[in-house]
Amino acid sequence: MISPPKHRIIAQIVAQLGEERELLYRAARAAHFEATDEQSKAENKYDTRGLEASYLARGQAQKVKEVELAIEQFHALPSDTADPTSPVQLGSLVQLKSPKGKALYFVGPRAGGMEVEADEHEICVITPQSPLGQQLMGQKRGARLRLDLGGTRQEFEVAGVW
Repeated sequence: MISPPKHRIIAQIVAQLGEERELLYRAARAAHFEATDEQSKAENKYDTRGLEASYLARGQAQKVKEVELAIEQFHALPSDTADPTSPVQLGSLVQLKSPKGKALYFVGPRAGGMEVEADEHEICVITPQSPLGQQLMGQKRGARLRLDLGGTRQEFEVAGVW
């Protein structure tokens, strides 16, 4: 299999994160507006609409910062193709083979679970902290893994590392 270039994968991830950041930013602005709007002013001691909106605005703003940090971290990853004998590490593209077929995973610093498409290949982002990521880190091509997925133990082979 010819793997898609990492720079395309990273660009797709960053693009999706950028869209997510924009949505979160708009939500944070809307919550901030609601929290500071005259109509949100408490009418009595039990009226907490404004307070709840301010908590929401703060949470949304924090999520925007987290997505911005993720974008920075993905931009900092090397986009060159690793030596095929290299072990799995942050920034690796990994192909796993199982009796059910093959799947591609990109080991990223954040955004675990995100799916992107590059050169007609569907790629799932995983982090080193995820159960799969923990087992993959440091493995090389040809390594065999046994994972519990959905209550079923499955065997995988590391078919490629780029």
